[in-house]
Amino acid sequence: MVQIPAMKRVKGRAPLSVVVAIIGGLALAGIIFTEDLRSITEIAAKKEKAREKKRTSLPARTRASTTRLTVAEEARPPPPKKAFHPSRCSVTDGYWAYDRSKKLLYTDETCPYIDRQDSCQRNGRPDSDYLYWDWHLDDCSLPRFDPLRALEKLRGKRLLFVGDSLLLGQWLSLVCLVNSMVPYTARSMERSSTLNVYTAAEYNATIEFYWAPFLVESNSDRNIRLGADGRVLHVDAIEMHARRWKGADILVFDSYVWWMTGSRIKTVWGSFDDDGYEELDAWVAFRLGLKTWANWVDANINPNATKVFFMSISTTHMRSEDWGGRAGGVRCYNETRPVTRKGYWGSGSDRRMMEVMGDVLGRMRRVPVSLLNITQLTEHRVDAHVSVYTEAGGELLTDAQRADPETHADCIHWCVPGVPDTWNQILYAHLFL
Repeated sequence: MVQIPAMKRVKGRAPLSVVVAIIGGLALAGIIFTEDLRSITEIAAKKEKAREKKRTSLPARTRASTTRLTVAEEARPPPPKKAFHPSRCSVTDGYWAYDRSKKLLYTDETCPYIDRQDSCQRNGRPDSDYLYWDWHLDDCSLPRFDPLRALEKLRGKRLLFVGDSLLLGQWLSLVCLVNSMVPYTARSMERSSTLNVYTAAEYNATIEFYWAPFLVESNSDRNIRLGADGRVLHVDAIEMHARRWKGADILVFDSYVWWMTGSRIKTVWGSFDDDGYEELDAWVAFRLGLKTWANWVDANINPNATKVFFMSISTTHMRSEDWGGRAGGVRCYNETRPVTRKGYWGSGSDRRMMEVMGDVLGRMRRVPVSLLNITQLTEHRVDAHVSVYTEAGGELLTDAQRADPETHADCIHWCVPGVPDTWNQILYAHLFL
């Protein structure tokens, strides 16, 4: 028998057969792992495909609600809005947002000065949601109205509103916004047909309103019941009114809606007693009247002592078809929510009149006048007019009149509190920051 000599064991090395066995085992495990991984991946892919098919078969609104943001996207805060600055922030670019938790600074029950024409809640309006909408700017943060800060800024000053009944509503709004912060014994109100004066004695401040719906003189300044057919304007005369405006520290003007009571306006160039007059297109007469006002401001106002503002068009809402009014709605009657469509513009704001306003103010060189453009934000508020919850001829509308909104719904004036508070919020942002 031939004997095979024993193999010498090399110290520190595994036998070749063992190495081969280990390598073979690892290769087999790798193959098995690869196959398992491929199977797991294929199963996961099939499940994801099934989920995607299920998602895409859902309605768009449901599909959007089930889409999840990544963790990074969920944690990302919205970009911060810039602090308000008049020269860098547009008050026309924004949206109305509902906030039922908002604390009202006053109501028509707590403020004793609101005219019955504007006291919607006191006159029986059944809904109140219109009070809880705030105007938010797209890119800037519009500051809240602070009554105490406003009073401090008005200390020792005379703020005078000059214009029509829409500006009268804004004046009432401002008075009511600060009134609760003024001690009862340190405030007073004097009212007449032309000049209304609210005095905060503790602050040596007055908030006044002067009636001049055209700014220039007209034969209807004292006889407001004079119809459009009998109304005559003196578009190049203003001194009778303007002499009362001198000495104010802050002047706020408006004029629009009275110019729109007809397509033509009767105009005289001499005395109202003259037999002849000329009929002008409304926008032509408006330009002439506004230029007369601008010339007076440039000649009589010291820009270092007086700030001057001009309120833009306060929109009317006479045609519910403009915004696709709710069922049963007539004009603004029965509307309870704003128009939310971005950039909505109806037939209640005349673009040509806006252009005239911007052009005349833009040509003023000596006295800078700030145009407070409230038109776009006002366009949306079909819900906030006094509608049938108002008075006519000094008397509240009767039940029979309220039942006829086609005839009696007032879609020009605004409930107070309401939209005029937002106008004053914008005025506050321009004046006091």
